[in-house]
Formats: sequence, structure tokens, C-alpha cells
Amino acid sequence: MEAELNVTYISLGGYLEVQRYRYVYFVIMFTVYILIICCNSTIVCLIWIQKNLHEPMYIFIAALLLNSVLFSTVIYPKLLTDVLSEKQIISFQACLFQWFIYSSLTGSEFLLLSAMAYDRYVSICNPLQYPTIMRKTTIKVILVSAWLVPACELTVAVVLYANIKLCHFSLKGLFCNTSIYTLQCVRSVALSIYGVFLLLNIALFPMLFIVFTYTRILIISYRSCKTVRRKAAQTCFPHLLVLISFSFFVTYDVIVVRLEEDLPKLARLIMTLQVILYHPLFNPIIYGLKMKEISKHLKSLLFQNKSH
Repeated sequence: MEAELNVTYISLGGYLEVQRYRYVYFVIMFTVYILIICCNSTIVCLIWIQKNLHEPMYIFIAALLLNSVLFSTVIYPKLLTDVLSEKQIISFQACLFQWFIYSSLTGSEFLLLSAMAYDRYVSICNPLQYPTIMRKTTIKVILVSAWLVPACELTVAVVLYANIKLCHFSLKGLFCNTSIYTLQCVRSVALSIYGVFLLLNIALFPMLFIVFTYTRILIISYRSCKTVRRKAAQTCFPHLLVLISFSFFVTYDVIVVRLEEDLPKLARLIMTLQVILYHPLFNPIIYGLKMKEISKHLKSLLFQNKSH
């Protein structure tokens, strides 16, 4: 019976003195989760309601913020339950599902950032062709692909991993991320190779595409007039900030978690909390403050509320 429980359940050992600080953890996580939902949803609703924001750039921003809400919803409800529980455990099937959704949404974020980079490239470097290239049909295909392609690719990894024999039943983190690879008795060659393919396909190649695209924008803007340079700075700078933030997050996940770096428990907890607390709030703050049209509508909304 005990062996069956060990096989079925995975313990999550990333918390530091959870029994002592459980209510502190809960209040912080619950507050941040509500803030993430409210901040991201407010901007998504503004983009949905305001007709002058029905442009490809803003539609991609709305999709990115929706992705942040989905990402947080995969993680936070389980975290909130865990901090109030005597044991921080999760069934292997649920752990695998959480990793699948988490990794799929991570891949979607990279593809959405790639779409935003391409949108800015066409807008700044080929403005006359922009209406014919970035049509409604094209945007729909990009959005569907951004969520569907990573999910399809990761389904193969889930099928491969579901048949792997487990010898370890404890994870060092707060939730199921790429550290589930450490649960195997023997590293599967097929799974390792496919894992590298996934990393290249849903993270590295999109990142290289984004860097290449913004480099081209920078070169062309530098050679153009002051108006073009200002437009490039205003619209590209927020995207670059979000990309840098997200790249640090993925680098931590891959290097520290997957390569099993022997970090002190406190350092690991702090870095994990930064990932789940900081990044989903970073996107709406950056786009709300730095995107002129969104900022204008947000100020209008706040002032209307104050006047009432």
C-alpha cells in the first residue's frame, strides 16, 4: 500500500518552514494572484472594448496578458491549497498535467512574443504592405498556432514520460516544472533527445527570431528619420523589456531546475517566488505604463471612477 502511495504521489519540498509561515505564504500568494487576474484582465478588457485598440499589436498584447492569467491559474490554486495542507503532495498524473500546461503556455509566450516582433518589423520596415500582410485571418492563424503548436509538441513528451518508471518521488520546487525529469530511474534517451528538440523549437528558435527581427528594426530605424526612430522606440521598448524578463525566467527554469544545480533551499525558494510573483505582474505594468494608447485609456478609466 505504501509503495502504491509512493508511486502515485509526488512530494513538493520547495517550501521553507511552511508549517511556521503558512499564513504568510497564503496571504502573499492570494493577494498576488488576485492582482495578476485584475491587472491583466483590466487591460485585456480595455483592448476588447476600445475599437481604436483593435489593431494587431494590441491584440497580441491582449493574448500575451491572457496567457499570463492562464499560466498563473495553473500554478496558484494548487500553491494556495498546499500552504494550508499538512503535506505538500500531488499525484503523478496531476503533476504531469501541470507540467504539460505550464510548459505549453511557456512555449505560447515565446511564439506570441515572436508574432509581436514580426508585427513591429512589418509596421516599421514595410509600412505600405502592413495592411495586406497583417490581415484578420493572419492574426487568427498566428493566435491559434501560438497555443496549439506547443500543446501538440508537448503531448508527445507526456506520452513518452507517462510510460517511464519512477524511482524518485520528491521535487525540490513548489510546483511541477521541468524538474519532473529528475523523477526517472534511468534517463530515457528518447525523452532527453525530444526534450532538447522542444527546448530548441519552443524557446531558442523563437528567441533567435525575435533578436534577429529587433536587430533589423534597429538598423533600419537608425538609418531612417527621427519620426521612425521614435515610433520604433515607443512600440518596441516594452516588448524588449518583457522578452528580457521572460528569458531570465526560462533560463532559470532550464539551468537551475533541469540541470539540478545544488542551490540552497532559501535561494531556490526566492527565485521561484520571483518567477511566479514577478513575471505575470510585469507584463501588464509594462504595457499599461509604456504603451501610449493603453496608458491613455487606463488613465481615463481611473479618472472616471474617481469622478463618480
